[in-house]
Amino acid sequence: MATDCRDHMRSGTAGALERFLRRLRYGRPIVVVSGLPRSGTSMMMQMLQAGGLEIVTDAVRTPDGSNPKGYFEFEAVKDLDKGAPPAWLAGARGKAVKIVSSLVRWLPETYDYQVIFMERNLDEVIASQNRMLAERGSLQDEAQNARFRHLYQTHIEDTLRLLRGRGSVSMLVVDYSETLARPADTARRVDRFLRGRLDVDRMAAAADPALHRNRSRTE
Repeated sequence: MATDCRDHMRSGTAGALERFLRRLRYGRPIVVVSGLPRSGTSMMMQMLQAGGLEIVTDAVRTPDGSNPKGYFEFEAVKDLDKGAPPAWLAGARGKAVKIVSSLVRWLPETYDYQVIFMERNLDEVIASQNRMLAERGSLQDEAQNARFRHLYQTHIEDTLRLLRGRGSVSMLVVDYSETLARPADTARRVDRFLRGRLDVDRMAAAADPALHRNRSRTE
């Protein structure tokens, strides 16, 4: 038992040293909010902004019925998989940027990242996506829901495995429904993860339960 404790302490010390050295080399971490579309990434960006963290957004995509409080997107993010590391990443250090889960694998190793990964019941994700597309006039084949659920589950597992294996990434997984049910708990977890940089009360107040419109049938 004593040996296990000493090994854990050495491991923790080594991890802290590695983070310190990376900070010296690469500067402040970039806070990345990721997850599937409709998994609560916009809500988390809103919470971070309310807590006092500067966010990276160009406001090109404006609020609508699907996201009445805004999407908090940055158009240049969509080019992450196009080749050379984008110049805007240097300016994102110490700030938060939303990057959909299919693109986080393209983040270069030349920066440090604190990834807040949003998870949500996949039936709710699919229902929310279908509703948004229907509002835009696109008919959805609900017979495909089971197929999409399987694809999304595999994608999430692969993405989390990849992120956990990267030395440039530290990660916190946050559940969407739990955040809306207990926003103060999530705000405190996120604040600890970001090393006490945020106004927890303002963060918690920004999580709006009224936005939880596509609930799973098990709730």
